[in-house]
Amino acid sequence: MRAAAILGLGCSHKNLKAFQLDESVQWQLGMPADRGEVEAILLFGGDGTIHRHLGHLVKLGLPVLVVPAGSGNDFARALGLRRVRDSLAAWNSFRRGGSNVREIDLGVISTAGKVGEAPHEHYFCCVAGVGLDGEVARRANKLPRWLRGNGGYVLSLAPTIFTFAPFAMKILAAPVSPNASCDWIVQFQQSALLAAFANTPLYGGGMKVAPKAKMDDGLLDVCVVGALDRFKLFCLFPTVYGGHHLTIDKVDYFQDARVRVETEHPLDVYADGEYVCQTPVEIAVDRAALKVITAIL
Repeated sequence: MRAAAILGLGCSHKNLKAFQLDESVQWQLGMPADRGEVEAILLFGGDGTIHRHLGHLVKLGLPVLVVPAGSGNDFARALGLRRVRDSLAAWNSFRRGGSNVREIDLGVISTAGKVGEAPHEHYFCCVAGVGLDGEVARRANKLPRWLRGNGGYVLSLAPTIFTFAPFAMKILAAPVSPNASCDWIVQFQQSALLAAFANTPLYGGGMKVAPKAKMDDGLLDVCVVGALDRFKLFCLFPTVYGGHHLTIDKVDYFQDARVRVETEHPLDVYADGEYVCQTPVEIAVDRAALKVITAIL
């Protein structure tokens, strides 16, 4: 078997040693140029590292094993890979011919280019966010790496809650049939603090923002928090870790395969904790876009 290892920020050859005990596996470092070079890819890092490589991973179409080694590992958690030893067990099963490979959806953010240009598309694996979420991610990304991995999102959230102002936002859902002649349907149009568009249940270091999300249902789970007062917003966020925020007033939740997001003024869009672009955007699902090696159940 031939395998490629991609080492994210803060990772080194030491991270790879436990996976190299089988001498029959031939290894190469770095992203393969085409799918004929290797049979599997191991990616050592967190959500940001995965995010940066998604486009090429989709083109290759090879099974990918995520080894959680970043400051945010929500995608690995969603695959049942909470620790390095989980990834090692998954790798050993795959190497021995196990059936622990599945195809999952990815989110796709489309932005309009200049007149006459095709839209730019950006893949994401976990959650895309607009509003408060984007501002928290921006602040968290400025923290030292060790702090980002140990509550950095929460540390950045606390001061942001008391300074971030609600904004006017419209979320439109696409017609059910791609060939339908009707216009986009308005799902949400009022002041809001944040909107999250989820492919996985988790983001922000374990916050269950979209508890109903599945990675293979062809749908985005959309969670919108309206214009709550500061105290209610502060009280809301602890409930997100258990997914209990959906019962709170001014929290809207729905599912759709494709949405359009418009704001009164351009707002930053973050996905997997990384800056992507500004509104307006369309966000959709690319079904079965990525093959992943999952945990042994």
